[in-house]
Order: sequence, then C-alpha cells, then structure tokens
Amino acid sequence: MKSRSLAISILASGVALGVFASPAMAQSAPDITSANSPSGDEEGGRAIIVTGSRIKQDPGKSALPLTIITNDDLKQNAISSPEQLTMFLPSNGTGADNLASNSDVTTGAQRGTNGLSAANLRGQGSAATLVLLNGRRVAAHGLSGSAVDVNQIPFAAIERVEILKDGASAIYGTDAIGGVINYITKKNYTGIGAQAFTDFTEKSGGNIYNVSGIAGYGDLKSQGFNVMAAVSMRWNEGLRGDDRSFVNTNQPNRGLSVDTRGTPIATVFNIGANAFQTPLGTLTQGLTLTAPNGGNAAAGGINTLALPGQAGCTSMDGGLPYDYALWNAPNNYYACAWDTGRAAVIQQPIRTLTYYGRATVELGASEFYAEVTGSDAHSAKSFSHNQLSANATSLPLAYPLNSLTADTYNSVFNSIKTAFAGNPAQAAALQARYGRPIAFRWRCIPCGVREYVTDSKTLRAAAGVEGPLPLANWDYRAGVSWARSEVSSVLGTGYFYRGTLNNGANDPNAPIAPGATAPGIVGLINSGILNPFTLNQSQAALTGLAAISADGTTLYGGSYKTLQADASLSGPLFALPGGDAQLAVGVDYRRETYGFNGSAAAAATAPVIFNAAFDNVNALLPKNRTVKAAYAEINLPVIDMFELTGAIRIDDYSGFGSTTNPKVTAKFQPVDFFMLRGSYSTGFRVPSFNQIFNGVTISPYSGSDIADPVKCPGGVPNLTNPACAFIRPDVATGGKIDLGPETSKMASLGVVLRPTPRWMLSADWWSIKVENTIQLLSLRQLIDNASLFPERFIRDGAGNVTVIDDTWANAGARDTQGMEFTVRGGFDLWGATKLDVGFDGSMLLRKKEKLTPTAAWSASQIGIFSFAGDLGLKWKHNAWLTYRNDKVSATLTQIFRNGYQNQALPGIAAGTIARPDFNPRVSNYTTYNLSVSYLGLMDQGFKLTAGIKNLFDKDPPFAITYDGNTGAGSSWEPRVADPRGRSFQVSAEVKF
Repeated sequence: MKSRSLAISILASGVALGVFASPAMAQSAPDITSANSPSGDEEGGRAIIVTGSRIKQDPGKSALPLTIITNDDLKQNAISSPEQLTMFLPSNGTGADNLASNSDVTTGAQRGTNGLSAANLRGQGSAATLVLLNGRRVAAHGLSGSAVDVNQIPFAAIERVEILKDGASAIYGTDAIGGVINYITKKNYTGIGAQAFTDFTEKSGGNIYNVSGIAGYGDLKSQGFNVMAAVSMRWNEGLRGDDRSFVNTNQPNRGLSVDTRGTPIATVFNIGANAFQTPLGTLTQGLTLTAPNGGNAAAGGINTLALPGQAGCTSMDGGLPYDYALWNAPNNYYACAWDTGRAAVIQQPIRTLTYYGRATVELGASEFYAEVTGSDAHSAKSFSHNQLSANATSLPLAYPLNSLTADTYNSVFNSIKTAFAGNPAQAAALQARYGRPIAFRWRCIPCGVREYVTDSKTLRAAAGVEGPLPLANWDYRAGVSWARSEVSSVLGTGYFYRGTLNNGANDPNAPIAPGATAPGIVGLINSGILNPFTLNQSQAALTGLAAISADGTTLYGGSYKTLQADASLSGPLFALPGGDAQLAVGVDYRRETYGFNGSAAAAATAPVIFNAAFDNVNALLPKNRTVKAAYAEINLPVIDMFELTGAIRIDDYSGFGSTTNPKVTAKFQPVDFFMLRGSYSTGFRVPSFNQIFNGVTISPYSGSDIADPVKCPGGVPNLTNPACAFIRPDVATGGKIDLGPETSKMASLGVVLRPTPRWMLSADWWSIKVENTIQLLSLRQLIDNASLFPERFIRDGAGNVTVIDDTWANAGARDTQGMEFTVRGGFDLWGATKLDVGFDGSMLLRKKEKLTPTAAWSASQIGIFSFAGDLGLKWKHNAWLTYRNDKVSATLTQIFRNGYQNQALPGIAAGTIARPDFNPRVSNYTTYNLSVSYLGLMDQGFKLTAGIKNLFDKDPPFAITYDGNTGAGSSWEPRVADPRGRSFQVSAEVKF
C-alpha cells in the first residue's frame, strides 16, 4: 500500500538539495501498493531480506516503518553523498553531524569530528544510529571510536538505501536505538556508466564537485557470474565565516557580542612577574586605573584603540568594542573584542575517494560473493587564529623596551598615561613603571589560522554465500567481513613552538628564531621582533615565525577494526489461516579493536607546541571487545488481515556480560486501503572505548557566564550581587572505567491510508525511553542541577569551586516521543502529463531528561538551545510539487525547520540589562528549491538535471550560538541552516 513512499521520500530530502523528482520515480506513484517496496529494485518484487528482519518477505507488504531509496532515485535527484541524503531527512536529528556544524562553529577542537559526517535518526545521537553496508557493520571512525563516518560509503555502487525508523537491537544488537541505515550495493551491473555533478554557490566558496564511474561484466541470470567495480571522487571546498555577511558576532542591540580581548592589536594586561622572563614584573601589574564606569581597567585589559581620542576598536579588521555590560564585566571598559566567527571555517574542505569491487558467482542454486570497498579522505579542519594570553607561568609574554621597540612601546605607554592623566596618583604610579615590559592578550593574525590536516583511510572486505537448503523452502545465509578505519591528524598552519616550560623557563628543545634571544614564540615576542601592537609585521618577524612553526607535526591518530562472522537459517514452519509461519535463527560473532595514539611531540622530552590539542592522556594501546550473539525471529500471519512478528536476541559482550532484547511487531489490514501497524522492543548501547578508557584532562574554564551555584542559585553571573561573580574553575573531562551500557524501550503505532490508487497517507507515533544514558553533561546542566551532583564541584578549604568534574557518566534517563507524517498523491492532467505532490513531516512531542534515576524529569527540551547534542526542533517538513511528462520534469520543493528558544548571554540572562532587538526565539527557517530534468538524449542513455538550491537566497536566521568558554559559535546555527546560500547544480549521467 505504500510501496514507493520510501523511494519518493527521497524527494523531501534529496530535492532539498535543489534537484528534483525523477520522472521514473514520479511515474511509479500510481502503482503504489505499499509504502515499503523499492522503486525499480533489481529484485523484481521477489521476497527479499529487508533491513530490520531476517525473514525474506515482500517489502511492499512489510509492517516495518522502512524507507527504501534506490540508486536511480539518488542519481535522478543529484544526491552525490550520504551526508546530503541524511542531512535533509526530517526523521534525522538536528545534531552537529555535518561538515558545517562539526567545524569550529560549535565543537571547537574536538578531535573526533575531523572530517566526520554521521547519521542521527530521531535525534538519539550519531552513536545510536546503526550504519550497515550490505547488512553488515562497517568500522567506526578511527578518531571518534563510536560514530560511523558515512563519507566512507561507496556511493557510486549503491543500488538502494534502506532506512529503518525503528529500534532494531533484537535483530542487530547494540547501537540500533534511533534506527538503522543500510546501504546496499549493486550485484549484477553490466555496462559502463559515468556521472559528473557540480554544485556551485552564487556568492562563491563552499562549492561541491563529484565525478564517478562504474563498470560491470557478466549477467548472473544468463551467465552465472558478474564482476563490477565503481570509483568516485568528491570535493567539498571550504567556506569561511567572512565569506558570508550573516556571520557577525558584533550585534550588541540583538544581545550578541564576543567575550574575547584577544585582538589583532593587542590588549594590555596586568600580568605578574615570572622569575625567568619578566623578573621585575610587567607594566600594569598590580595597578588600579579607574575607568569612567568605576571598573579597574588595568585588571580588565586596556586596548589603546578604545581609549579617548584614539581610532576605536572598529578601526582594525574584525574589531569591535567589548560589551562589558552584556558580559557582566565592568573592568573591561577599555577593552576591544574581535569577531571570531568570521575567522572560522563554516564548511570544512574535504576530498574523498571511494572505491568498490564485487564478484558474484552462482554455484548451483547457491550464490557466492566477495567484495572489497575502501575510501581515502583528506580534510583540513581550520580554526580562528591563536589567541596568546600572557600569564606569569607557562606563557610569560611581555613586549620589551629596547632600540627595536622604542617607538611602539612609547606610543602604547603614552596613550594609557594620557587617558588616566585626570587621576594624578594613578598616572604617577604608571609613570613609575615605565620601562617594564608590557604584558598583553593578542590574536596572532600573522601566525595564520590554526589547521588540523586529517587523512582517513578505510578498507573493508567481505565474502558470503546464500541459497536454498534441501529442506522445503528453507534458505541459509553465511558471511564474514573485516573492516578497518585508520585516521591520522597533523598540525597545519597556525601552530608554533611555545619556547617555555610550564614554569616559564626556556624550553631547551624548542627552536630559536633568527635574531631572538630565547626560543619559541615567547622568545620571538620578548625579543621585540614580533610586534603585537601593529597589523604590519617586519620581514624579520615573518622569517622568525617560519623558523619556529610546528607545521606538519603529528597530532594524533586512531584505528578501529571490526571482524564479523554470521550465519542464519530461515524458512516456513507450519500453515496458518493467513499463510505459512516463517522462522529465522542465527548466530553472530564480532570482534572490535580500537587504538588511539597521541603524539611524540607532546612527550616530556619534546618541545612544547602552543595550544595544540595533543591527546596523550587519552592514548590507548589497542583494546579488544568480543560479541557473541544468537537470535530468532518468527512471523505469524494469524489470519489474512492480522500478522504478528516476534524476535529475540541474546548478546554476550566481553566486559559487560549478557543482555537479552525482544521485539514484537503487529500489522492489522482489514481492507486494502487501511492498515494499522505497531511495535515494541528493547535495546541497548554499550559505551565506546573512548568513553571508558580515556584519561582525565584538566583545562581552565575561560568563559564569563557561570557563577557558583551554591552561593548564587541558578549560577548566572550578576554584577550587582558579589555572590554571583563569575567563576573560572578548572574543568575535568575524560573517560570513566566503570561506565555501563544504556538501555532503551522503543514503541511505535501507525496508520496507513490509501483512499485511491494515486494517494497514500501515513502517520506514525514513536517513543524512545533511554535509561542509564551515556552522556557528557554540559557545564550549564551541572550548574542548573548542582544539588544532584555535589561531588562534581570540587572546592578548596575556603569553599570556592576549583574544579568541576565533567567526565562521562551514566547520568539518568531520556524520554523522546514524536510523530512522522507522509503524504503522496497525484493528478493526471493530459496525455502523459501529470502533477505529483509529496510531503514528509516530523513532529517532536516530548523531549525530557532526568540527570539521576531519582531526579524529577526536566522541563521540556523541545526547541531549547544547547551548545552540544541534538537541537530538538518541534517541527520539520519537506514538501514538493512535480510537473512531469515522458521527457521533462520540474519540481518545486519547500524545506521548513521550526524556530526555537535563543541563547541569552549573561547580562540578559541575569536580567541586569535589556537589548532592544534581542529575539528570545530564533525564527523559522524556510527555503525553496527548483530543478528541471531532461531524459530524452541518446536514446535515454543520457540524463541531464539542472537546479537551483535556496531559490530566494535565504540567509540562516539570526541565532546566538557563541560560546564564551571555547570561543566557538557565532550568529547562526549550523545544525539547522545551510551557510552556502543560493547555489546552482548541474548533473549529467551517461551509460553505455
């Protein structure tokens, strides 16, 4: 009854990319008999194994909420990557899982996301969506050790993609909580085919290109064999924040400004003495310099551009006045800030090669196959320029007074002295310090943007055999696969040897720049060669930076391997009024191995590289995990109109013990035009190796947006209340050795209507309840719920918070519920001309958490901003309208994403200030795509598609995503919106 809804559902996602419904797909709409059968798949309507079951069945009659998207649908909609496919599915969550959101925009330098794109069905997280290739697992990303990078999938060889929007632990074991995505390759391809695709933006930057080829020989049916191979190369160009005008963190009237005083022209700070580098102290150390608002400017930082009579903060590129009221920081009156968002890369550049080969042979009634697939991806993940913040220990930076620096030094000194001349005592105290070096905070623009260069290589080999048994109508299947993902990252531009040990002494292993008196960047600056108070550096300074660059240094690397073997039997048991009862039984064995290595460059004997995210504390010798499982599934067609399916699986995990998970599915179809379906199952997800074995890292918190939640209930800084002063404790992150698996209960209930042959409507309610959730609580969650986690706030003898423990935890429970809607229909106009309509919608009904088993459920998290995780939008939909005939089709598509509650920075959150244009709610995001296809060239062997994505060039809605702690984020939300703007697409395909 819903046959092509699965294939056509691609239109709501794929067309979202600006290319539209193929005539072939649209023409099949009148023949819909079920929302589950593939569009033109090579199985020809025979009973096959579909995702979510081990029993062969007609996918057009299955009760599973399964979406099937064929290779033809993908090509005819110019979808050239798995990321594009998942990104616009309404059933996919709104997490940081794409190449825009997992850059420096929201996740900073998190190592697991270098070049990674992941699936996130029903918003349960990328680690809770199981990704399969031909029904078997692939290796997780070598750095993250949990989520699968979908970029490794050999897209040029895909026959169809099956998306199961239901729990499936009873069939597949761990991870299948949000659902399953199964990429199924061709197995009987003959001929030669090639495709070229380009997607280029109107405003430049972020262009996408793809070329692929496929060749095959031999026909299984007539010759008994087939060999085939496919290869694809894809390029994603990078896109920077300053390439798009909507990226602007200097919007104070809207409640957005940046909490950084590291600017291209440095801000003077009152840093104390260091015995090795600044033994006599620094210029403003210990001084009081009172600003007009009463704050101590010496403590908050003084940028000479912000002083009376000077050029102003905006005179430097990206500069802006520091909004001390918004950040509750009155001492920062004379500071400048800098727009970090515009320096970020908002779409990662990546180049991906994928390849696939397969040989299939018929051996009597059985079929044997062997296949190999691999990928090679090269990405360059960039961050804003390094901020150098002087301190009295490891980074004792101070600009000296000498013959090389006298002009700059005197200019800075005299500007500050003049500004405070109205207070003779303070001016005199400053004059007495003349000659001391000037400590500062500086955004090192001449250092270049920071960059991690990552190479990801995957390899997978599999072999299997299947066929009939001597038993009547029984079949067997057996196979083995091995997969590996190896990822390594090196430092690119923007990283330099520090030149000091942790106490400030010279680092004997660090290089010394020409002309400098001490090693590393500290020596280059403290010698006066590199000048932080100018935008124009000398050639000597640039030569010095090149001499101390760490470009090319190994950062870290990881490897994930999966070995799997499985065997199953299936066939009829006995007759029932509705047909034969069917049984499937089987066993699985899997061995997973994960290793992660830090870099020798961060070892005790190696020179220190400033601000590089070395991860030696998390280095892991290879860890192994074995899984042994047995399962059974039975299908009972009780009567013609009622069918029951039951499944159960027992898994034995080394280190975790055994777990048993059942599933029951029911289908009631009293008449052809009406069907009820429902399911109930349990599931589980074991923690990743990283979540268990990572070491603990201590990092200073640098934001200005948290207060002690005991002294200041709510933990929001408030400058009018001394108890609510902001705090900057250390934050401990890392693994937890006794972390356990999370368990889940899933249920669904749906109805499918087909009032006429051309129209189909479905609605499915679903519920996922997860306990012992494996999560990294945000600092705001810990602050808001401090009474539940007193042990995570470590205090000194005076009761001050010194460390917040934010390691992984089995923290509580999560409850999410939603509805998914599908509409397909059409009208015959004249002759072969038709008009088709389609709609896919997803509504989130419930999203709540409790952070401990005994805690109360939180308030609704639907549409509530968070820095990490899934941004639970209340409503998402894709709708389309297609006009078509035998040769031409044209489609207009609407993509809608609901608005949500905006973030409020500390001054607004505390209620101490108001900003006239602050929007407490982010606007809805609606875009339209238009495309046209022509299929009549070269006797239908050539197909051309052209389209416009984001037809009206809609910018992402304004959203406050800036994070004062990490410095990531800006004025838009990459988990919701596409930063590329209007783009034009052309796709050409030829087959011989």
